[in-house]
Amino acid sequence: MASTAAGKQRIPKVAKVKNKAPAEVQITAEQLLREAKERELELLPPPPKQKITDEEELNDYKLKKRKGFEDNIRKNRTVISNWIKYAQWEESLKEVQRARSIYERALDVDHRNITLWLKYAEMEMKNRQVNHSRNIWDRAITILPRVNAFWYKYTYMEEMLGNVAGCRQVFERWMEWEPEEQAWHSYINFELRYKEVEKAQVKNWIKYAHFEEKHGYIAHGRKVFERAVEFFGEEYVDEHLYVAFARFEEKQKEFERVRVVYKYALDRIPKQKAQELFKNYTMFEKKFGDRRGIEDVIVSKRRFQYEEEVKANPHNYDAWFDYLRLVESDADPDGVREVYERAIANIPPIQEKRHWRRYIYLWINYALYEELEVKDPERTRQVYQACLELIPHKKFTFAKMWLLYAQFEIRQKNLQGARRGLGTAIGKSPKNKLFKGYIELELQLREFDRCRKLYEKYLEYSPENCTTWIKFAELETILGDIDRARGIFELAIGQPRLDMPEVLWKSYIDFEIEQEEYDNTRELYKRLLQRTQHVKVWVSYAQFELSIDSVDRLQKCRQIYEEANKGLRSCEEKEERLMLLESWRDFEQEFGSLTTRERVRKLLPEKVKRRRKLTAEDGSDAGWEEYYDYIFPEDTANQPNLKLLAMAKMWKKKQEQEEEKDEEEMEEGQESGEDQEKESDEDQQDKETEKDKEMEESPLAGPSKGRGSPPAEPSEENGYDDRDDEQESSSETDSSSDSDQDEKKKKEEKKRSDSEDD
Repeated sequence: MASTAAGKQRIPKVAKVKNKAPAEVQITAEQLLREAKERELELLPPPPKQKITDEEELNDYKLKKRKGFEDNIRKNRTVISNWIKYAQWEESLKEVQRARSIYERALDVDHRNITLWLKYAEMEMKNRQVNHSRNIWDRAITILPRVNAFWYKYTYMEEMLGNVAGCRQVFERWMEWEPEEQAWHSYINFELRYKEVEKAQVKNWIKYAHFEEKHGYIAHGRKVFERAVEFFGEEYVDEHLYVAFARFEEKQKEFERVRVVYKYALDRIPKQKAQELFKNYTMFEKKFGDRRGIEDVIVSKRRFQYEEEVKANPHNYDAWFDYLRLVESDADPDGVREVYERAIANIPPIQEKRHWRRYIYLWINYALYEELEVKDPERTRQVYQACLELIPHKKFTFAKMWLLYAQFEIRQKNLQGARRGLGTAIGKSPKNKLFKGYIELELQLREFDRCRKLYEKYLEYSPENCTTWIKFAELETILGDIDRARGIFELAIGQPRLDMPEVLWKSYIDFEIEQEEYDNTRELYKRLLQRTQHVKVWVSYAQFELSIDSVDRLQKCRQIYEEANKGLRSCEEKEERLMLLESWRDFEQEFGSLTTRERVRKLLPEKVKRRRKLTAEDGSDAGWEEYYDYIFPEDTANQPNLKLLAMAKMWKKKQEQEEEKDEEEMEEGQESGEDQEKESDEDQQDKETEKDKEMEESPLAGPSKGRGSPPAEPSEENGYDDRDDEQESSSETDSSSDSDQDEKKKKEEKKRSDSEDD
């Protein structure tokens, strides 16, 4: 750029485009690229070949190239290809030291680049720098031990150099990292190439055993598998080793050995790692075994699965149930007992009944198995007693267990033992189920005195249980002791607390009806109505009177309905009163006359829809809801409301009719007013013409009258003033407008009240 005399830089002027209009011929970018391709403007001619004749030119050339490489590296250090090109160029000039320096600088930038390590080591190997190569490979496998290419190259270099011991040492270092299978094969093949068979016995036992088998050393192959099993032990065992071992024995026709190998493996390998083992075992049994062998395979597979489940969670009682069901099908009592003992040993850790519900069924199944399958009653008794001693009866108990024990003793014809067990149960932890089971047992034995004692104990334990009172009374009724049954009912209804009093009263009333003690039944109904005014009691009372075959039964039934209607007037539940009236209506329709039917019909309520305001739990407004209310004619409190509603409806109808009439009269008045104005104008014109004619006919009459008497003033009676008319008309309009406004306000208030009532 040019500079001024003062030394300041001068900025060149930017050319301005004068004509900014678009050109007639538009050129696209595609056309520009096509023209450039056709003319090959982008292709540069190759640089001229330079022949270096002396050392000075060579040094200049090296300086220029190195400067270019260094500039590229400086621009982007992370591009490893620039480093490799630079090092390879130095290597082509036999500048090994410079190339080594470049590779070391590159490793400082990215020491995890695999290509960089490989190029570096290959450069040293090309230049026969063995120690440098070993140094590089050692550094590479130390930093990146999982890169198999380094190990393969390193072992290959050592083997090519004839350093077998060094190569074996590298392989040993490699095997410590437990590489993939191909690495082991390489090691074995290396040892085989140098006839070192003993060195091939490494961790890859299967390949070694196959090697022995291939060369005809069957015994050696079996020993290899046995050593492998011993080496791995039970912790690091692998199913593939056992599968290979079993196949090896299968090829030698040693089928019993195969079964032993599979069973040994299945007992020690976890289920999730033994899928292939089960599959091969099943296939083997299908080929060479019988039906029993195949079933054993399936059972062992399932048993192994259940063992894994119960080991993972000993308190998984569902898994124990499945396991025991499988073991019981094996028909081996000792094995089944062993599994049962293992299962019941897992006592729930928390003494809460919900945790014991599944566990207690292990004991029940155990006892039933001993009794039904093994047929050992003494051991069954021991199982029941051990279970009952284990249950914490102070916190909870299982009535099912006590009852099963008692039933077992009865099957063994040990009645005293059964009674002793149930008595102990009632003494330790009484329950309703225990009492019911004990009473049912004594009823089957026809020991009624014992049943009475048990009922007494039961009622002492639970006096509010109405079912017990009813069953006790039924027992006495069956035995024919009516007075005793009635006394039991009287004691029952006298209890301060009852769980189902309505059922008890109904049973007592049905009892008296069965005994045909109708007076007692009426007395019971009256006593019950003193306690409750429920509509069902009244209806039942009326139906009872109707069912009695007597002359005045209809009159008594009607009288009960009337008393019920009077008694339910104060009841807030209007639906119950409606139910009573509907029942009364049905009765009158069947047995009554027209007058009685009409009377009941007048008592029926009117159904009205109403609205009420709802409030949420937090006190906010939740809107309105509609509901149906019943208005009874007999309710004097509701009579004014009914009259008010009726009057409001009549007033509303009258107002609507009056509004319609006013609108019609207004329309007719407008039409008649126009006609009257026209007629009045015509009459005035006719009068004026007649007056003119009279004046013309009698000219003297007008003046004489004018002189003789002055014009008479209008009197108070007959005369009127136009202003008075205007004031009166204005007052009338004002009063009419005020009255119309009052009527409109009344209508609006009435509509609001009607809507609220609705």
